[in-house]
Amino acid sequence: MDLTWHGHSTWHVELGTTSLLIDPFFDNPNTETKPTELTPDYVLLTHGHADHIADVGEFRDATVAATPELANFVVDEFDIDEANTVGFNLGGTLELGDAYVTMHRADHTNGLMTEYEFSGGMPAGFVISDTEPAQVSENESKTFYHAGDTALMSEMKDVIGPYLEPDVAALPAGDHFTMGPRQAAIAAGWVDAEYAVPMHYDSFPPIEIDTEEFERHIQAHAPDTESVVLDGDETFEL
Repeated sequence: MDLTWHGHSTWHVELGTTSLLIDPFFDNPNTETKPTELTPDYVLLTHGHADHIADVGEFRDATVAATPELANFVVDEFDIDEANTVGFNLGGTLELGDAYVTMHRADHTNGLMTEYEFSGGMPAGFVISDTEPAQVSENESKTFYHAGDTALMSEMKDVIGPYLEPDVAALPAGDHFTMGPRQAAIAAGWVDAEYAVPMHYDSFPPIEIDTEEFERHIQAHAPDTESVVLDGDETFEL
């Protein structure tokens, strides 16, 4: 499994012969990649804020997977072909090519449109694995947890860690709109990830952080987890 961070919360996941793009937003300072350079099979959307769905219209040949509310929204607002969408919901697992994608809740808001006129329902995160969740031992699977925009929540300790068993956790760490470095580190310990990667930071002034602070908090709150700070467009191979 190859995990490429394109800044903010935008990730390109390659698993077997399947590629997935999460939260396409390329107008951020940590990427030089253009949307036209990527040809994902699937685009996953965690929620409807503009800094997570801004470039979804660039991927009309991909299948967009999101909550039913958000899938319908991108059909209307981005002229996505309805046949190229699949709506699913919290707790559900889709088999998308070689990947199993499980949707889990995120603690955040989900306003749609730039003035947040409408609610898109519950925001989400995704657990992506090469095996069906909870069917094999942790050592026999490779699993990536994209937490979406979220606060620290007990489901990380009670459900995501023990049952979905992520190897790598991409955690928002920019504070202000999501968790900051300390809570992200606590989350890394709660999900018992082998590796923790910060995301959703440095894109604009309110969420600028010192990533060394993230690394220090990982050492303090999740000593069994290795912090991995990626440069924009850098790939981590699991």
